Amino acid sequence: MLNPEDLYELDADLPEMAGPVLLHSLDGFVDAGSTGQLVREHLLDSLEHRVVARFDVDSLIDYRARRPLMTYDRDHWASYDAPELVVRLLRDEVGSPFLFLTGPEPDRLWEGFTAAVRALVERLGVSLVVGFHGIPMGVPHTRPVGMTSHATRPELITKTSWFDKVQVPGSAAGLLELRLGESGHDALGFAVHVPHYLSQSAYPAAGLAVLEAIVTATGLVLPTDGLRAAAAKTDAEIAEQVAGNDEVEKVVRALEQQYDAFAGAAERESLLAESQDMPTAEELAAQFERFLAEQDGPDASP
Repeated sequence: MLNPEDLYELDADLPEMAGPVLLHSLDGFVDAGSTGQLVREHLLDSLEHRVVARFDVDSLIDYRARRPLMTYDRDHWASYDAPELVVRLLRDEVGSPFLFLTGPEPDRLWEGFTAAVRALVERLGVSLVVGFHGIPMGVPHTRPVGMTSHATRPELITKTSWFDKVQVPGSAAGLLELRLGESGHDALGFAVHVPHYLSQSAYPAAGLAVLEAIVTATGLVLPTDGLRAAAAKTDAEIAEQVAGNDEVEKVVRALEQQYDAFAGAAERESLLAESQDMPTAEELAAQFERFLAEQDGPDASP
């Protein structure tokens, strides 16, 4: 059996850290509203960072399933955009160190990868592991962004689940949380509820919501101004598209009524269980087509 510590290389020059937090957000799994991508880009653009551990992507990634980009320049291959699965060391706005695992979700060796991350957690004395992503839900954009939290201990839960018992396709992030819990480590995850008709476009309000949840759960002092401004701009653009469109307003009102009924009920049932009564994404897609088409650049990618 492969030694998990053979899957990564750790920088020998690490500062002293007392129970740092490890955030993780991997590409490849569901991320409605580009929630994880927005938070990753925001934190890495806002805070100084350096790579302190690198995973062996040649062992973990299926290149033919998602081919890295190469640049051809007239008569030669000029560059290769090699995938990176790394842990970075960052410091929050008051100088407290924390770790951030980012990169493509491994295609293979999930058990080896999770064992390797667990080895890093133990080696670096990590006190809490936190993951996050967005999921599409039948909710309106006019209500507060909802969120489901899950954790290895009930005491870590910060947001009430809208779900009962369900089976979903697995992810390396989910397996990591499961295995960390089995080995006695604290791990927490946030699934942000993104309106299903906006799930293919960048939705900064979801990124802001999860960033604020991370701050509450970890005590880290993280910048929010950039995401807050982006969320306000996007919300205004959505409102402009909806205003005066009777068909869209009718559908949004129906979602609002359904949301309010669920939110006000003493016993909530899973939104998924009622999905047959909800407006579908197709009912809104035509009305929002112009808005989504106008979202260009990197923020438009799912």
